[in-house]
Amino acid sequence: MPCDCAPGGAAGDTGTVSSSPYPRLVATDLDGTLVRSDGTVSDRTRAALALVEDAGAVLVFVTGRPPRWMTPIVAATGHRGLAICANGALLYDLHTERVVEEHLLEPAAAAEVVAALRALIPDVTFAVERGMAGFSREAAYQTRWPQPDAGIAEVGELVAAPMVKMLVRHAEMGADDLLALARAAVGESVTLTHSSTEGLLEISAAGVSKATGLAGFAAGRGITAAEVVAFGDMPNDLPMLSWAGHSVGVANAHAEVLADVDEVTAANDADGVALVLERLYGG
Repeated sequence: MPCDCAPGGAAGDTGTVSSSPYPRLVATDLDGTLVRSDGTVSDRTRAALALVEDAGAVLVFVTGRPPRWMTPIVAATGHRGLAICANGALLYDLHTERVVEEHLLEPAAAAEVVAALRALIPDVTFAVERGMAGFSREAAYQTRWPQPDAGIAEVGELVAAPMVKMLVRHAEMGADDLLALARAAVGESVTLTHSSTEGLLEISAAGVSKATGLAGFAAGRGITAAEVVAFGDMPNDLPMLSWAGHSVGVANAHAEVLADVDEVTAANDADGVALVLERLYGG
């Protein structure tokens, strides 16, 4: 494998430590991958992340989360570097709590998506994420978690200003089916993905993904794809996993991820990321 990571096909297989240099960069998704199902980060995972940084490698969280949801991760891990948020749209400094780079979805493109999806699937509902500026939704859009500060507006008002990403929800359709329909409706005018089994899509500007965010981050540090190991669990991780020199899926990952990665480790609730990091950096 290009990043000299020892492959292991079975979930939980820790393999052997390679005699080649360590990967220079570790990129990991959070929810469903590094973070347990109860929202916690285990002591073992926290120790494994410390091994990465003690070895002089770069650690970056690459997540669909907006910046305002990163504070608990800083508290749980102690990591205060840079994070790639909102599926590659934002580069966020965890120490200063400041967005240092952004790639926004423009109103015209968003309005076209709304029109195309409403014509094909009339009962979808919309929300928009604006990073540090917060979250707004249509009145009918049902959030997965309480959002007491969310603004409520008509969809035309929601997409009237640039946004980090747009969210599309359907009450009855699964995420895979909804994604297939949406791609047929809007083509490549935007980036469509999902990170949930529910009927929820995440839409970014065309060409923006976890892969583009990570590639830019790595290039700024003189790190090539071959020197990167990446971890993920859902379709929004696929671009990043395909770009990285070595890709690892957790055992609880979406079927498309499990079929695409170089290695499968244990599930997020069984410290799958930590198992691989211990192998790579613990020797």
